[in-house]
Amino acid sequence: MKDTQRIDVADALRGFAVMGIVLIHCLENYNLFNFTPIDNDWMKFADTAINSSVFFIFGGKAYGMFALLFGFSFFIQDNNQLKRGNDFRLRFLWRLVLLFIWGMLNSLIYTGDVLSQYALIGISLILVCRFSTKTVLIIATILVLQPTEWFKVFSALFNPDYVPAQSMVGYHYDPLTKVLLNGNFMESLKVMVEHSQLGTSTWAFENGRFPQIAALFMFGMVIGRKGFFLLNDENTKKWIRGMVIAVICFFPLMGLVGMLPNYITNSYILTPLQVIIKSYANVAFMTFLILLILLIFYKTVKGHKALALLIPYGKMSLTNYLVQSVIGGFIFYSWGLGLSTSITISFLIGIAIFLVQCSFSHWWMKRYRHGPLEYIWKKATWIGTKKQ
Repeated sequence: MKDTQRIDVADALRGFAVMGIVLIHCLENYNLFNFTPIDNDWMKFADTAINSSVFFIFGGKAYGMFALLFGFSFFIQDNNQLKRGNDFRLRFLWRLVLLFIWGMLNSLIYTGDVLSQYALIGISLILVCRFSTKTVLIIATILVLQPTEWFKVFSALFNPDYVPAQSMVGYHYDPLTKVLLNGNFMESLKVMVEHSQLGTSTWAFENGRFPQIAALFMFGMVIGRKGFFLLNDENTKKWIRGMVIAVICFFPLMGLVGMLPNYITNSYILTPLQVIIKSYANVAFMTFLILLILLIFYKTVKGHKALALLIPYGKMSLTNYLVQSVIGGFIFYSWGLGLSTSITISFLIGIAIFLVQCSFSHWWMKRYRHGPLEYIWKKATWIGTKKQ
């Protein structure tokens, strides 16, 4: 029963994360930012309020929660196989290859795919999964501190001739945006093949996402090892303490991000330092959200019922994530409807996509054990074996 509860709350968290992802993507018009100009003051206010609120809650946190749960899921699978006397690592490597294929297909539709990055960075779990928990925590802590960005800061501080590499994000996203605003499907497909995956990976690299994702994978694995998602008195106390610490850390960090330009004029120092501090702030608030959801899920009747509605949605996270790309691409890209809307309407579109997907997930999971793409992924993972 305890293991079932642990997986249920993880699925609820995963559903919350995927909901946040679709809302963020819709507010970004799936990376096109093609908004209709608004003259009405009330609509301007609504746009600002919705944009600020959604990004405050989900921006940089939903994907992080998704990454943390990826590491947690790896622990569940690896631990289950260890109990049967099997070594899951090579099979997981094959599973990552399959995920990379999913990601590459997704990048033909959407310019912000993360699955291929997860597949590559997921190799880090194979490398550290037999290390002690203490060693994994040390490695994860070093990574979450953003060592590559600190290297840029210190290089700029102590080397007067230091010049960072020129950003390549625009090189990839400029042609993507141009074609996705005006091109047909074949033109869009061509530019997606050339620039989509490279643009996404370049942006992630330049914004410190690679070490952060690896760290979150490892933290998720440790959460599984320590039974941190299980309800007991000790964990409850840790959740409450963790929420307090996370909030105390978050607000000064976010304030510091906004203050830095007033005191640092050297962009070679300012830019990586902002990446560092903002990533810390996002991890702090993501931690607060996870702990809050754990307390609500376990400690309140109405909250538990509400969050339980996300469990089927979270169980079908791969299916829902990939289908979001198809729906979003069709709505916002020129090969589909090419819709240009206000931020408020984009938000409502995101809510509609979530509600339709969540309803479908409930219908599907009442009839089947796995989501459509989850089933294919599982079958392909264990191809060539009888035991699954």
